[in-house]
Amino acid sequence: MMWEMTMLIAGGAALVAGCLVPNRWLPATMPNDKLMHFAAFGGLALLALRVARDRHDAMLWLAGLLVAGWLIECLQKLVPDRNFSWPDMAANAAGIAAAALCAAAFGAI
Repeated sequence: MMWEMTMLIAGGAALVAGCLVPNRWLPATMPNDKLMHFAAFGGLALLALRVARDRHDAMLWLAGLLVAGWLIECLQKLVPDRNFSWPDMAANAAGIAAAALCAAAFGAI
């Protein structure tokens, strides 16, 4: 469980750093933004589910990731050339939900 927690923390830190930089610092050509949100939050959700001790803990982790996504979007309003995006929030939530459904299908939660 230690490597999962380490990856969760590192991945979360990388996600926050990547989401809170001005657009001019990002590459001119990037893959689909919504797909990146889906994959990033889905991946973090899978790691969070590995760290969770029980179903209640899992739900807290997933809710926390959803709140973290909302906070990141809110903070983007303070970053030059960035703004809050409801479609990004939807992609975040979809990634979290997909991870939860996959985990539930395999009996992990």
